Amino acid sequence: MQRQIQLIGAGWGLGGADPGCADAPEALAPLLTARLERCGRVPAIGPMLQAVPSERRKQLAVSKLCGLLASAVAEALRREHLPCVLGGDHSCAGGTWTGVAKSLQAKRDAALGLIWVDAHMDSHTPGTSHTGRLHGMPLAWLLGQDDDPLYGLSTGVIEPQNLCLVGVRSFEPEEGARLKDLGVRVMMMEEVEERGLDDAFDEALQIAGGDTGSFGISIDLDAVTPDEAPAVGTPVRGGLRAADLARSLARIGGKANLAAVELVEYSPRLDPDGKTARIAVELLAAALCGPGEESQVGSQPLDRH
Repeated sequence: MQRQIQLIGAGWGLGGADPGCADAPEALAPLLTARLERCGRVPAIGPMLQAVPSERRKQLAVSKLCGLLASAVAEALRREHLPCVLGGDHSCAGGTWTGVAKSLQAKRDAALGLIWVDAHMDSHTPGTSHTGRLHGMPLAWLLGQDDDPLYGLSTGVIEPQNLCLVGVRSFEPEEGARLKDLGVRVMMMEEVEERGLDDAFDEALQIAGGDTGSFGISIDLDAVTPDEAPAVGTPVRGGLRAADLARSLARIGGKANLAAVELVEYSPRLDPDGKTARIAVELLAAALCGPGEESQVGSQPLDRH
């Protein structure tokens, strides 16, 4: 029996370079709902969390919001739903995957694995960050590497051997050293291009889902080339082709041990023709609906008006 998909919004841009990412859940939720209905998966609409517009205490606000998000994700899993988190900036990952881990612990399931599709490593701590932006820190926190109580939540919910990064092409030395010391598998963009994305995802799935009870997928839209998806918080030259990523996600999406899916860093204000929104929706449809889902990436830009 298919689990009902539940959409959960993490509508904040407090941790990122572009505060406009806070508007992503509101923009994407109706588009994704319509798309999922076309593949026979009518989603439930869960909480749509937002920051207080006047909030200036970014770290405290992100901590509170991640706590609320973790609870929402855990509750969705308790109801046997499949959570789909629509970020905001990538700092929301602290809440998403804490919620999944809490749910697994409550059920005494095995460990959680994670496939992290991103142009960046997001593995700084407050002590190593060059910018102080929280969206560059969630993986270090999830791995238990925080040198400061970043979120105010328990850290270390992902074991290094159960994590795989795909498509990295922009990082600082401190991040690279941290992940290397931990033994985290990082597939740089050059390796993905040499091997092909399907082969890379096969390995990523084995790492994240081979010896774990469940695995998740976190998709930062900046993993896609800005030639195709320019409306993101921190675009990086080069990257994955959207159609290739959608195909690979469809091959592994919809599996029984898929715990949750997350997509982040879309900025609606930079997307007047809806081109990037269409790609975001198609990537999520591929990951949530799974094999046999016909991707529409490459069609005309989406008309949102």
